[in-house]
Amino acid sequence: MDWLTASAWSPYAAGAGIGVLSWLTLYVSGHPIGCSTSFARTAGMIEKLFRGRKVEMKPFYREIPPVVDWQWMLVAGMVLGAALSAWLSGDLRLQWIPPKWEAAFGDDRLTRIAVAVAGGILLGFGSRWAGGCTSGHGISGTMQLALSSWVSACCFFIGGIATAVLIFG
Repeated sequence: MDWLTASAWSPYAAGAGIGVLSWLTLYVSGHPIGCSTSFARTAGMIEKLFRGRKVEMKPFYREIPPVVDWQWMLVAGMVLGAALSAWLSGDLRLQWIPPKWEAAFGDDRLTRIAVAVAGGILLGFGSRWAGGCTSGHGISGTMQLALSSWVSACCFFIGGIATAVLIFG
C-alpha cells in the first residue's frame, strides 16, 4: 500500500489504470470517458439560478440539459480523488503561486489568477470547438481508433509543448 502515499505514481501504472477504467466505463455505462460537457452543464446550472426555467428553453440546453449526470460526477470524483491522493501523500496544501511560475514571473497573485482564468476560458472554448477534451479525445477517442481523436491528441501535445516553451522556455 506504499503506492497510495507516493507523491508521484509511475506514469505506466497510471496510464494502464486509466486504460482499464476507460474499458470498464464504456462496458458498464455505454459511454466513453469525457469531461468537457460537464462544464457546459455546470454553466447552465449556474445560469438557471438566475434565469430559472428559461434556460431549459435554449436550443443548446435542450441538447445538453443543465443536470448532474454521470460525466458531472466523474469530474467531481476526479477533484475529490486528486485531493485524497494529495492528502495521503502529504502534499495537500493551498498554494496560490507554484514555485516554477514564481521563478519565471514573480509572486503577483492577481497576474497568476488572471492567466489561470484566461487559460481556463480558452481551454473551455477549445474543448467545445474540438468536440471534446483531452480525456474525451485523448483517452476515449483514441481507444476507439477515431482519426479525429488521434489528430486532436497530437495537437494537444504540440500545443502543450509550444505553450511550455513560450511560458517557461
